[in-house]
Amino acid sequence: MRRSGALCGDRRKCCAGPEHSDKKLPPAAYKTLACMACADIMQLYSLIKLFHMHILIIHQNFPGQYKHLSPALARRGDRVVVLTPKVKERTTWQGVEIIPYKIVGSSSKEIHAWLRDLEAKVIRAENCFNAAIQLRDQGFSPDVILAHHGWGEPMFLKDVWPTARIGIYCEYYYGSENSDTAFDPEFCTGISEKEPLRLRLRNLNNTLHFDIAAGGISPTLFQADTFPPPFRDNIRVIHDGIDTAHVCPNPEAKLVISEGLTLSRSDEVISFVNRNLEPYRGCHTFFRALPKILRNRPKAHVVVVGSDGVSYGAPPPVGTTWKQKYIDEVRDDISDADWSRVHFTGRIPYDEFISLLQVSRAHVYLTYPFVLSWSLLETMSAGGAILASDTAPVREVIFDDETGLLTDFFDTDALADNLNRLLDDAKLRSRLGVAARQLVLDRFDLEKICLPQQLQWVDALAQTPVRP
Repeated sequence: MRRSGALCGDRRKCCAGPEHSDKKLPPAAYKTLACMACADIMQLYSLIKLFHMHILIIHQNFPGQYKHLSPALARRGDRVVVLTPKVKERTTWQGVEIIPYKIVGSSSKEIHAWLRDLEAKVIRAENCFNAAIQLRDQGFSPDVILAHHGWGEPMFLKDVWPTARIGIYCEYYYGSENSDTAFDPEFCTGISEKEPLRLRLRNLNNTLHFDIAAGGISPTLFQADTFPPPFRDNIRVIHDGIDTAHVCPNPEAKLVISEGLTLSRSDEVISFVNRNLEPYRGCHTFFRALPKILRNRPKAHVVVVGSDGVSYGAPPPVGTTWKQKYIDEVRDDISDADWSRVHFTGRIPYDEFISLLQVSRAHVYLTYPFVLSWSLLETMSAGGAILASDTAPVREVIFDDETGLLTDFFDTDALADNLNRLLDDAKLRSRLGVAARQLVLDRFDLEKICLPQQLQWVDALAQTPVRP
């Protein structure tokens, strides 16, 4: 870094700076200046290195929450490598190297029920560890590891790369109070005093990662606040970001439902969107409100997006799906003519989903106190008029009568009445939609707000002291 004898008498080469070269100072002073100069050079070197880091990303369903961040890191010159079981062959995507690995092994049938979740995560962590060893032996050494630890994969990576700084995606910490666990009385039957014990074990995966992580990132304040101190202090609240240029109002949007039905802004469209139609996202409440909604709105089309699986919570009764269970419950109260105006699309391509938001006259969003769906913020970005559940994660972005309307999660009559109010008042819908989009622009815009903050967070991680 520093050549000896290059301190005095030469303005071009003096490591302590030309302002020192013509001054006669004691030898000890020159030594001090040289140390200061060397420290400055080392700091400069660190800054240069910072912009050319080696970054490893771990996500079982990549890109997931790293859809925008990973290519942004690659574009600025970092080498970005991903380990994921999602792909079968090594590939490159937007400058990101994606390396597959297999999950070998499964949970034991005889193990205690409370330990099955942890065992599944340890199995995944061991397989990820094996893949990381191979990557290390090929010469790869990450400065920063970004990982969604919810499935356990990064659990042992500090043993592979002890000096790497690990940043974890803190999606949710399970609790027995003010959370999803006992929120819905319909599904609380059988919850015993042992429930906090089960949840404590379920959180072991979170706890094990606290010891190895240099920091965390969480998309919403509600989600970050589920994590306990002192690790909560290490979590930055930065959302994944909404592409507001793409997800925006479009008065010309159309959505093809079937060969004979194409919906547009001239139609009265009510949208309800889940990844999977299940109680955690209020499908039971919405379906139970359908008879009254359809009677109130004889010209409305109700578009329901979502699959029949389970993302969260308990599975449905054997032999059925949550969707079918609640359809069966209300179908006798809905005429065939009204039922023909309810359209179940399953999952749809993203561009069709955006078109749905753009043609919707009203959007209904319901959730337990749990992870906030991207779809809510995307609806806001599209300028949608929203009726949402009055639950903690929603209240972070939906302010009643400002950016949307809030309704009791369980009250089906109130849901139908509030929806009727929204659909009857064009000025109200316009005001709410404009304010909703502005909130997303101000707080969740991908390019101007969230992505720059994510990049700064990664750079800050790289500068944190190495944890033993």
